[in-house]
Amino acid sequence: MVEVTAMNNETIQDQWPEQATFCWGCGRNNEHGLQLKSYWDGEETVAIWTPKEHHLAFPGILNGGIIATLIDCHTTGTANAAAHHELSDVDHFMYVTSSLSVKFLKPTPLDKPITLRARVEEKSENRIRVSCDLYSDGIKTAMGETVCVRVGLSDFLQLE
Repeated sequence: MVEVTAMNNETIQDQWPEQATFCWGCGRNNEHGLQLKSYWDGEETVAIWTPKEHHLAFPGILNGGIIATLIDCHTTGTANAAAHHELSDVDHFMYVTSSLSVKFLKPTPLDKPITLRARVEEKSENRIRVSCDLYSDGIKTAMGETVCVRVGLSDFLQLE
């Protein structure tokens, strides 16, 4: 595991360049999205998110696609925060998902807040691997891992 600690109390997503804030899962500028917010907590990042009734798969159970999106956005946010930790004045690159794997361990209740905890497992200049556990009421119901790769903002965003 790679050691990275918090720089400040600002959410990870709120530190991104404006062009990168429209994601359906974590973008602050997507009013219809999930609005996930991640923070450093020691060597891990944490996010707490509350599902709504329309996020269901079956009565009382959270949709698996929503779970995958939460893990994807939280781990990608973790990768970006870790990458910029040493380069806080540089914002000309981002890390995006190259691969995502999710394991559903048990049904996730829809009526309780979700806690995500992620940690950087491996880091190089162009690739970061991040693992994540998803909890409902203290019970781990899913886990996942992303491999994130470095891209320049102009590689995936329409810049004016």
